[in-house]
Amino acid sequence: MGMQSLALIENWPVPTAAAAVVRADGTSLGSHGPTDRRFALASVTKLLAAYAALVAYEEGAIELDEPAGPEGSTVRHLLAHTSGLAFDEHRVTSAPGTRRLYSNAGFEVLGDHIAKATDIPFGEYLRQAVLVPLGMTSTALEGELSPAKDGVSTVDDLVRFAAEVQAPRLLDARTVAAAMTVTYPGLKGVLPGYGHQNPNDWGLGFEIRDSKSPHWTGSSSSPRTFGHFGQAGTFLWVDPDAGVACVALTDRPFGPWAAEVWPPFTDAVLAEVRG
Repeated sequence: MGMQSLALIENWPVPTAAAAVVRADGTSLGSHGPTDRRFALASVTKLLAAYAALVAYEEGAIELDEPAGPEGSTVRHLLAHTSGLAFDEHRVTSAPGTRRLYSNAGFEVLGDHIAKATDIPFGEYLRQAVLVPLGMTSTALEGELSPAKDGVSTVDDLVRFAAEVQAPRLLDARTVAAAMTVTYPGLKGVLPGYGHQNPNDWGLGFEIRDSKSPHWTGSSSSPRTFGHFGQAGTFLWVDPDAGVACVALTDRPFGPWAAEVWPPFTDAVLAEVRG
């Protein structure tokens, strides 16, 4: 239904793909593929985890500037990938706030911190704080899984989340505006899959496009575009200037194929939206 540009996923070299575009008011502009099929999200999980962390902050369970993680690090550092923790190990590689070291370990520490503060396992907290209120019934982060990368979801569910992020009901709009604003500006670092970026801008859990090159979004994506991609061949972006968000899920791991087909796909979607 809807947008012709979404049919481009038929040409992607993947076994299965599904995609959709949604406006801020929740109106679907179109979808393609099995939007009710569950896919592994990989790092797109971080968007859901970050949103749950912001709910915990607004509920008063945690403070953004309270200590969490390595010495000198805070919840804010963990959300913004500036705690100094290594990519996939609980090992400190730099002082907090000095480099943008994209870290799965940081999100795992964050999940543990919130679980302790709320006395609820993080996956269950995420379910209560975000998934149930948004009606995301096919989405889960179960058991002792990593809040950095072990979520599963459907395009249909992530469309609900993408609408929420554009027009928040679970959070104060100012909290979400802060999350999509560069936190600790000017820090350089590696964007996994895309190499060294200077600066490597990030908000609170959301990656911010700015002027990064190369990048997984389109050449026509606004600098304010934010979101995340995952090593499972998944992405979710929100372009506030275009007033839309796009979700795409596949069952082929991220690789050169994705770097090749995602940007022109995004440009086609934006051209059709702006049409």
